[in-house]
Order: sequence, then C-alpha cells, then structure tokens
Amino acid sequence: MWPINRSYQALTFDAGRDIKWEWGRRTYVMGIVNATHDSFSGDGVANELQKAVSLAKEFEACGVDVIDIGGASSRPGADPTPVSVEKERVTSVVEVINAEVGVPISVDTTWAEVAEAALDAGATIVNDISGFRLDPDLSSLVADRGVGAVLMHNQRGLEHHDVIHDIMLGLSTSLTIAETARIDAAKLILDPGFGFGWSVAQNLELLRRLPELASLDFPLLIGTSRKSSIGTVLGSNVDERLFGTAATVAQAICAGIDVVRVHDGTEMSDVVNMSDAVVRKDKSVE
Repeated sequence: MWPINRSYQALTFDAGRDIKWEWGRRTYVMGIVNATHDSFSGDGVANELQKAVSLAKEFEACGVDVIDIGGASSRPGADPTPVSVEKERVTSVVEVINAEVGVPISVDTTWAEVAEAALDAGATIVNDISGFRLDPDLSSLVADRGVGAVLMHNQRGLEHHDVIHDIMLGLSTSLTIAETARIDAAKLILDPGFGFGWSVAQNLELLRRLPELASLDFPLLIGTSRKSSIGTVLGSNVDERLFGTAATVAQAICAGIDVVRVHDGTEMSDVVNMSDAVVRKDKSVE
C-alpha cells in the first residue's frame, strides 16, 4: 500500500458545478447510469427517463460524488452502437438528470460528437475508455471546453507483455495525446482498465499491483463493479456480486485508488466510508 497523500501534479480536481475534489482527503464515488438496452449488468435505462432520474436521485441521496452516463455498451461482444443513437440516448438522460439533481455528471463515451452534446446538456466530465486513442477530436474538445477527463487503458486487441507495463504504456500514450492537445494535467484522472482485455488472473494481478501505478503521479479511478471476473471467482450471476464488488472496492482503496465506479451506491458508499476510516488519517475516528 502506498501513502494515501501522494504528491500529484494537482491536489484538487474541478468536478463541475462549483465542486472541487481534494485528492487524498477521501475516496470519491462514481455512480453508473447505463442509458442502454444491453448493459452487462442488466440495469439499462434507455428510453426510461423517469427510471434514470430515480436512480440518479438515489445516488445523490447516498452521497455519490458524480453520476456517469453512458449510451453504448462496452461489454465484450456487444454490437456497435451508431454514434447518432448513442448521442440521442446520452443527451436526453443527461438533460433530465441535470435538471433534477445537483451532483456533477460525467459522460461515458469515446466520441467527440457524443461528448459535445452531453457537455452542452450539462455534463462536466468526459470518461473515455479509449484514453483519447479512438477519436482524435475528443482530446481537442476536452481542451477547448476546459473540462475534466478520465482516461482509461483498454487492453483489448493489444499484445500482452506484463500487466503493469502494458497499463503504463497505454496510459503514457494517452497522456502524451492530452499534453499535445494542451489539456491541463489537473483535469485528468487515470483508469487502469480492470476488465478490458484481461483474463481473470490478470485482473486479479492488476488489483494486487495497483501500488505500482503510483509513479504516474495522477489520481486513479477503477471500475470493478459486478464484472465477470468477480462472477468467475465466486461462481455468481451478475446480480449476486455485491459482496465480491465490495471486497475489490475495499482492496483498491487500501492500495490508494482515489475514485471507484459502482452500480450500488448505498452499499458501496458504506464500503468506501469504512475503508477510508481505516486508511486515511483525517477520516479516522478518535
């Protein structure tokens, strides 16, 4: 476990809506809203705007820090979603949630066209699972709009050498793209890409070796929630992975992760708060 209060290039992150995150003070929680029909977790709210609003309000009530809205499934083998369809799904959900809750919103997309529409509708963060490596216009958009961005390493289709080496290489490429686009380093969060192109054993190795990513000197986000590796280890269906997810969230926080991306806001907020009380000095109970 590395020290929680690391020396980042920036100690705060502008999440939007006049909200600043202070790195090292606590772990932040990203709640997932899937504006799709084919989410792997079975919780898609495509064309069900009231359901999306209800979920967002539940997240807000339990203290989730940002709501992440995506309009295209990223599960292995999913059919590609036309950009126009993704844009329509995301924009409508961002608009209604933005009007009903005060929590910052991130848009989970790899496309500049979708991100621009979502930002216009009220989103303040871009969450790109390609790490700016798919759409060359997305990094320019983030720079022009001055918003925060999560850059993920995606190992799918790439040659494997070593888990941490591969992640470092991918994220370094993404950071170079961001630097070329003149994006402020204080606007960036990095995601090692749990579940994206790794075997079960490699996903577990990724979790064990998270402290090695400290040398990147950027805040880190991870999304383990309900993923298939948990199901494989536990022999559980997707709706039976709450405790497995909790174990990975607690372990990741002990390893220094700054943001966790989850489906179950109430339960994982408890896990986060308890884990923070153990590992973060200023959260300890006297």
